[in-house]
Amino acid sequence: MPTHSLIWWISFNVLILALLALDLGVFNKKAHVIKLKEAALWSVFWMILGVGFGAFMWFEEGRTIGMEYLTGYVVEKSLSVDNLFVFLVIFRAFQIEKQHQHRLLFWGILGAIILRGIMIAAGTQLLANFHWVIYVFGAFLIYTGVMLAFAGDKKFEPEKSPIYKFITKVLPFTDRPHHGKLTMRIDGKRFFTLAFAALCLIEASDVMFALDSVPAVFGITRDPFIVYSSNIFAILGLRSLFFVLEDFMDRFHLLKYGLAIVLTFVGIKMCIEGYYKIPAGISLSVIGIVLGGSMMLSFWIPPSPEEADKKATEPL
Repeated sequence: MPTHSLIWWISFNVLILALLALDLGVFNKKAHVIKLKEAALWSVFWMILGVGFGAFMWFEEGRTIGMEYLTGYVVEKSLSVDNLFVFLVIFRAFQIEKQHQHRLLFWGILGAIILRGIMIAAGTQLLANFHWVIYVFGAFLIYTGVMLAFAGDKKFEPEKSPIYKFITKVLPFTDRPHHGKLTMRIDGKRFFTLAFAALCLIEASDVMFALDSVPAVFGITRDPFIVYSSNIFAILGLRSLFFVLEDFMDRFHLLKYGLAIVLTFVGIKMCIEGYYKIPAGISLSVIGIVLGGSMMLSFWIPPSPEEADKKATEPL
């Protein structure tokens, strides 16, 4: 299994923390409504960084490592788009004002980085000590892909989520206007706000989606640094991408079929690797064609009336 020295890990995490501090502490210090132009510029910025890091890895580590990173980045970025549907439903359900959505997404992404790091570390240890786990991951991805392709259009209702019911039962909550604050003091007592509930559901949704995306990237490379860096760069741009796609997310009604094919393809790739290892270049081409095709077809083929109001595909 390829490895990178500690200096790679330290340098990368310092870079990510610096970028996050610059984002929230300088450019988005004050809560404000993210306009389309601003969101588009930030999206381009994060994508340039993500792809640029892949080019750097290609130059430093060689073509194979560079291809594996870029393939992992594309897979994770595409799977993350599905997560944006859930974010949109959560914000609408709890009536989170637009000027406070960016800050909540920031803390959600920060939590996602920590959770992804833990999941990737656990996955790396499992694969290092029990190679047969790769076949379990592969079978799970095939099952997930098939289920996603044939899943119904059941809407996600945050207020009925077991997670929401649990936290509102064990913690003191208030439905007073929160102005983006996670807690507030009322009559000398500390209460959690609906913004905190929204953040909890955002974190939970990321964990659910990571159960698919992390094994999928392990199906492309066994190098934990490549898995981690491609994951992190992909989810860093989620906040700005959310505001770019917010008004026409529902148009990507065929994306789930593309994602289903990708998950199934990667699952099969993992299951047959003992007999035949699919080159990274072929994997990247197949994934790019499938995802790009499903997104273009979404614009050419209008959604059915039943799909028109669909906001998310998976309940928590």
